[in-house]
Amino acid sequence: MIILLLILAFIAVLVIRGLMFTPKPEAPADSAPVSVDGDKAVAHLQAFIQCKTVSYREKSLEDESAFAKLERLLPQFYPNLFKTCTFEKPGPRSLLFCWKGQSSEKPGVLMAHYDVVPVDEAGWDKPPFDGVIENGVLWGRGTLDTKGTFVSILEAAEQLMASGFTPENDLYLAFAGDEEISGDGAPAIVRWFQQKGVTPAFVLDEGGAVVQNVFPGVKAPCAVVGTGEKGPMDVRLVLDGAGGHSSTPPPHSPVGVLAQAVNRIESHPFPFILTPPAAQMFDTLGRRSTLLYRIIFANLWCFRPVLNMICKKGGGELNALVRTTVAFTQMQGSAASNVLPPHAWVGANLRLIGDETVESAKAYLEKVIANDKIKVEVVHGMNPSRISRTDDEPFQRLSAAIRATWTDAVVSPYLMLACSDSRHYGAISDHVYRFSAMALSKEERGMIHGNNERIPLDTLKTTVAFYQRMIKAC
Repeated sequence: MIILLLILAFIAVLVIRGLMFTPKPEAPADSAPVSVDGDKAVAHLQAFIQCKTVSYREKSLEDESAFAKLERLLPQFYPNLFKTCTFEKPGPRSLLFCWKGQSSEKPGVLMAHYDVVPVDEAGWDKPPFDGVIENGVLWGRGTLDTKGTFVSILEAAEQLMASGFTPENDLYLAFAGDEEISGDGAPAIVRWFQQKGVTPAFVLDEGGAVVQNVFPGVKAPCAVVGTGEKGPMDVRLVLDGAGGHSSTPPPHSPVGVLAQAVNRIESHPFPFILTPPAAQMFDTLGRRSTLLYRIIFANLWCFRPVLNMICKKGGGELNALVRTTVAFTQMQGSAASNVLPPHAWVGANLRLIGDETVESAKAYLEKVIANDKIKVEVVHGMNPSRISRTDDEPFQRLSAAIRATWTDAVVSPYLMLACSDSRHYGAISDHVYRFSAMALSKEERGMIHGNNERIPLDTLKTTVAFYQRMIKAC
């Protein structure tokens, strides 16, 4: 009887905590309408889409004239920007505008990149660089990633400058033309800030968006803001052998041994880690979920193993939020089907989380593989970014601008799974946020780096309105 009572009391505590796990109060946002010249924004984005600014690691593949054309269009489209701001080029693919405010004490930075990834034109329904407008939608590579935000920042600033507006603090508009290849555009701008002694009080770059049906039990739109991002890492598992004829194979071929290593790694994923961004996301969105999920997220001290199992089995975005992930993407062996490979390798992309480092991740893989004949070679790696603060004014201002633009959205921190130029700004600011100011469906998110990338014209106009509010709040 005592044991039964204890069990019932324990269950009651879990349920009561779930019932009390309700949304925290928020100050109402000022959702007063703003004036947007949507037609001009659409026309300018269309022109920028027609600039084929595809970045490649092999520079000979790039069309330098396309990048030069985009730069020539800027003063034509934004005369007030060039009259009001000082303009710098800290690097060949770096554009930096300084808009002097009433004070230089708390400068802000709005970021975007104007380069795009290559396309397979055969997979597109419309030409990717023609800027076709049809049925209220603008087609083209870069409309979402991120010429759409590039144009929206410029349009918002130009219109506010034309009205005589001066920001409260200095505002920098920082654009890079080589983000997609992890180039030096953004690092060159950061070095410029360091040399000038400028410490941004606020940085906003691409990242999360306004999305739906991404969190269990939550039906409301969620505006997820990246407050940190995982670290990218590429490795190869390499095995050298004697080679030989395939008619007399050893008990385990090099490819077979590597396959065993792959299986061991996938069967022993990295441990569950609850970072501050993920914990804040679970706390914010969990409070708006159904009762069952509220009980789980209100009692993670109890249900953490359950959540770990759910994430591990399900994979996908939820799993990537709580552990370092390993995705095997490449494999190379022999050039002929009847030859045993003397040299074989498997390539994997990792995304490091929390306090994980390139060195610790390599050591974990070696431990799991448990085969000294297989070498784990690091091709490239960066540690996770700093985690930005959410408990003070910069995040509150961003949240207010989001809620004023998307009035039914729930604003939540989250851990960005991909990489962006904003990671470089962690060296000079602890208020670096990642939010692509658009409401994007699952289908639209799938177009980023994919075929048929396009943006509804109304989405672009809303993005311009958001940046107007953001500039006024800086």
